[in-house]
Amino acid sequence: MKASQKDFRGLAVRAAREARIFYFCGPDEAGANDAANHIAALLPEAGERVELSGAELRKDPVRLGDEARSTSLFGDARHIWVRASGDDAHDAVENLLSGEAEACPVLIVAANATDKSRTAKLLASRPDALVAMFYPPDLRSMAGTVRDMADAAGVTLNGDLAERIARASALDSRLALSEVTKLALYLDASPQAPRRADAEALDAIGASTEDDGFMSLVNTVLGGETGKLAGELHRMRELGMSPVGLLLAIERRAAQLAELAGKLGPRGDIMALLEAESAARRVFWKDKRDLGVQLRRWRGKKLTRLLERLMELHRALLANSQNAELLLAQGLAEITRAAAPRA
Repeated sequence: MKASQKDFRGLAVRAAREARIFYFCGPDEAGANDAANHIAALLPEAGERVELSGAELRKDPVRLGDEARSTSLFGDARHIWVRASGDDAHDAVENLLSGEAEACPVLIVAANATDKSRTAKLLASRPDALVAMFYPPDLRSMAGTVRDMADAAGVTLNGDLAERIARASALDSRLALSEVTKLALYLDASPQAPRRADAEALDAIGASTEDDGFMSLVNTVLGGETGKLAGELHRMRELGMSPVGLLLAIERRAAQLAELAGKLGPRGDIMALLEAESAARRVFWKDKRDLGVQLRRWRGKKLTRLLERLMELHRALLANSQNAELLLAQGLAEITRAAAPRA
């Protein structure tokens, strides 16, 4: 079965009950990740979570089937969580489907993949599988998501504050949820005892804005501003920014560039596109200049390589959290040099 971004929530309960393989893809990795977590929470018996990477499964395509049909150490339920890139889990999924013994649920979050990928086509027509594709939200819809998160946490937000959190999180639902959670703790809010938030409370928890948060560094890196990079990395260390959080913000902007590049085509008018997207409130007006610069830096195969490099860097940070800041600084320096205009 297939689900669009709009009807996923309506199909989720049925899918969690009937399907055994779930494939989440599209340029919005945060949305795909949220959907996978939502399905995991709905599984009748989720049990232990076993994590695998697409790179591991590409090297050993039999492993997914073995893991999905084995039992946990104490014989309890389990589910498999695969973080893949593109079609690198295709052969593993094909092997899994060819087995006869019952397998535990398998959830695949596939970055840089669409519902036209080989893996998606393998699963889309099966009644025991779900394929769902997610696109990055615009500012208005992300602000609505932030308000929903806040309502669930017992925090009442007005539209301006919700939009501020949405912008500060670079339209990433994971970062936005982190800000809402901090806000609820600060206000001592809960669904049973809701509290109203104001700008002063948001300032108090250190919620970043586009001026003092991630976006200055994001724009420096993706704009190829090598002269500013050292100062921005120093600011990152001084403010104690989360390396993973910062990388997520860069991934979100790269996904936005990929979506805009798809609309633009090989010979489109960049500024005309950005004006139209801003008028439709899919692009924040303050971001138009930076997006224009970045769309000129990152196009075609170069943009594809950027998305792949960010995924590699993400894995490296998660695998070596003690050196995450150093690994991120090195990776960002490499990307900034790649974006810099050639003399």
